[in-house]
Amino acid sequence: MSSSSGKLWRFSRPQWMNNTTTRTAGVYTAGGIFSLGLFFFIDAATYSHSAKNGSNVHIKFVDWIPGICSALGMLVINSIEKSRLSADSFTYSGTSVAWKARLVLFLGFALMAGGLAGSVTVLVLKYVLPDYSFPTLYFGVANVIANSLIMLSSVVLWISQNMEEDYTYNLAL
Repeated sequence: MSSSSGKLWRFSRPQWMNNTTTRTAGVYTAGGIFSLGLFFFIDAATYSHSAKNGSNVHIKFVDWIPGICSALGMLVINSIEKSRLSADSFTYSGTSVAWKARLVLFLGFALMAGGLAGSVTVLVLKYVLPDYSFPTLYFGVANVIANSLIMLSSVVLWISQNMEEDYTYNLAL
């Protein structure tokens, strides 16, 4: 190995990633992606109950459950700080903080994956198998798109919130 034996990758991170503007842009981008996903689902929900819907199929509570799971998973994932994942017992009060943080992070990702899998299941069982045409099929497709965008926004938000900056101070008592 070369002089950078402590590094995992050969290339260093670009300097533009160590900027507060990049962090702020990431947070706003995550919010935009989340609102776009929420728009897709609310658009499908309002269209399903409008007079323009030519079928008897409507969005019920079963269609909302995957979105609720994905949103809860997003809240759980983004409540974990990146520094807690590698914390030892001397840094934070209590023992096995890193293990608990990893468990909570896993549960958050499991909620989001369950939401995405649930939306695909609802799409297949409620809209594809009965062989509905596309205006009605859009309700299930919008549910999958919404959960995918919620998952993507959670990843973007977690990465942008946990960017390590060289000029920040970590105060520990």
